[in-house]
Amino acid sequence: MASKLDRLLDGIHPAKTVDQTDRRADDAINSFCPQSARTENWNRFCDCLIRFLRHTDVRLLRLRQECPMTPSFDWGRCCQILTRAYGLGGEKTAFEMARTGNEGGLYAVLKKFARTMAEQYADNEILAMVSFYWNGLSIDEQFSACDEYLEKYGHLLPSEITEGNAVRVRANLPKVLQEHPRLMQHLSRIGRM
Repeated sequence: MASKLDRLLDGIHPAKTVDQTDRRADDAINSFCPQSARTENWNRFCDCLIRFLRHTDVRLLRLRQECPMTPSFDWGRCCQILTRAYGLGGEKTAFEMARTGNEGGLYAVLKKFARTMAEQYADNEILAMVSFYWNGLSIDEQFSACDEYLEKYGHLLPSEITEGNAVRVRANLPKVLQEHPRLMQHLSRIGRM
């Protein structure tokens, strides 16, 4: 019989979280038609990203239709996503790419934008599932979950966090569990799984 930890790890498996969200981001990219491949106008760039944000939300969240929002609110979200994707001043970096066509131009901006949104949504979903699991355990169950995780997956973790009776893992198991899908995804890509 599967333990609570096994059920959580099955629920947050990359195939059920990260990979699905990535596929929906690909669908958003492939089904969006920007008005042009390059734009030298800041306002048109902003409008394009706002339309893409709404379009991607529909795909990522599997909505029936776009949610009505205000352009200033949507642009604020766009700036947050661009900052996460390109760093501070990300909207300027993205505009320069879209304006010049360099580094993949507007298409590369939209692709990175959608990937960043997908990553954020997958992380939020995983966080919610891990929090629900962890907060539903007693203290004794939390200690047991640490032992069980280390027994099953400790060999996959970096030695610097498992040394000394794996105190760092034991003190931060919810964070380790949040990173578990990315670890499994990475290992499957390099063929260790």
